[in-house]
Amino acid sequence: MSARRTARADRVPGRRRPWRGLITAMPPMALAAVLAFTCDRWVATTTLPPLEVETSVEVLARDGRLLRAFTVADGRWRLGVAPERVDPDYLDLLLAFEDKRFYRHAGVDPLALARAALQSLLHGRVASGGSTLTMQVARLLEEGSTGSVSGKVRQIRVALALERVLGKQEILALYLHLAPMGGNLEGVRAGSLSWFGKEPARLTEAEAALLVALPQAPSARTPDTHPAAALTARSRVLERGVAAGVVTEEAAQAASRELLPAARRPFPALAPHLADRLRAADPGARLHRTTIDADVQAAMEALAVDALLDLPPQATVALLVADPDSGEVLASVGSAVYTSDERDGYVDMTQALRSPGSTLKPFVYGMAFSDGTLHPLTLLNDRPEDYGGYAPQNFDGEFRGPVTAREALQTSLNLPVVALTEAIGPARLLAALRRAGVEAVVPGDVAGLAVALGGVGVSLEGLVQLYAAIARGGVARDLTVVAGEGPDAEAPSSGPRPDLMTAEAAWQVGDILATAPRLVGLPDTPL
Repeated sequence: MSARRTARADRVPGRRRPWRGLITAMPPMALAAVLAFTCDRWVATTTLPPLEVETSVEVLARDGRLLRAFTVADGRWRLGVAPERVDPDYLDLLLAFEDKRFYRHAGVDPLALARAALQSLLHGRVASGGSTLTMQVARLLEEGSTGSVSGKVRQIRVALALERVLGKQEILALYLHLAPMGGNLEGVRAGSLSWFGKEPARLTEAEAALLVALPQAPSARTPDTHPAAALTARSRVLERGVAAGVVTEEAAQAASRELLPAARRPFPALAPHLADRLRAADPGARLHRTTIDADVQAAMEALAVDALLDLPPQATVALLVADPDSGEVLASVGSAVYTSDERDGYVDMTQALRSPGSTLKPFVYGMAFSDGTLHPLTLLNDRPEDYGGYAPQNFDGEFRGPVTAREALQTSLNLPVVALTEAIGPARLLAALRRAGVEAVVPGDVAGLAVALGGVGVSLEGLVQLYAAIARGGVARDLTVVAGEGPDAEAPSSGPRPDLMTAEAAWQVGDILATAPRLVGLPDTPL
């Protein structure tokens, strides 16, 4: 059939298409209602992507500062952040540049879309996208593209559906988590920490403008590799901010002179061993709040590194600092160099069971003081003894004869403390350590006299817990690194344990140790 005959056939009343007639005959209001219903069903039947965004596991100091964060499963840095924890100036710039009618539209801004279409016609190319923040969130959730009509239509549909199930603040929060900031950085917090080394709660105008500009073309505007493009984009954001009245002209000019970051900064990585331990103990938790003091932790890690300077290549250093009254750990350094294979830096030496050497001697004296069988001025005999084939020696191979208990402990003599251990009973000493909450391991679980000289495996954490008991008047308490589990918590993990020694004995031991002569090379001021 020819085109002409076809056209004539279409004009035959009996062969008209029914829907055309229906639309022609339908009143405008009814037509609008049908279109509205169709659009509503189109939006209502939208299959939304998952709205739960995985964020990095974070380990926080006692004051809320970030100690360490971990990347999410796909290797991206995406740290949790709420809108109220972001600088208001950044949010104002973001809305002024990206979506000034964000709080008034329903997911799609018809004016912005019309403007984008007109500009595209005038320029013969895409001059502006017309996407709202909600549409950008839709694209980021689905990792969709913006280069096709079908992709844009999908964004519109998902954006309209998102606005039906989420509030504006929830949508804004999703953008703050997902906005690409270059490389494997996602979200304003990851961008702020990596580019500026600071939380996004307080940003300069220049910093805020850069973080607004980066998501538009993150691979082409990173300030370390594309500084010229980053400067241009930052300036454009500042200009829009001035036009919207959220940035003054003077502030924008000052911001334009601010230097760009030359490189990404590393994320905080304090207390890495502790962070690993907490994450392994509770793999489902996204946030771990600790008792660690970030400043003390940083100082102790630096001290541990300095201590390695004169030590062999395979040596390592571990440190633990705790508040004796509360049992809260303030710093935990598992090894001086976490990443060193030569020094086995991955091993957490605060938890490893090792020989404590002479560090258990004060507890032998404390138990004897508590029993009333010994006084600091009691004379002990430092002479050779054989205990059924076990013949301990002093570290220098010499014997001093009669010495006071104070002198014997201060100079860490071996023979007097072995004699005391025999009198007290090595099994009783081992039991006392365990009642104090310390893991103490001996071969065959049978304690011998060598326990007093280090013939037992205990951890650095256990030793600190024991010495904290001396400072607390003989009362032992478990150490804690998890905030809210100390003695003032509503449901503490453990209260005080049985006394390790009497308060009088603890004072005597503390007084003896405090007046002990210092070793050559140690600083005059205690750390």
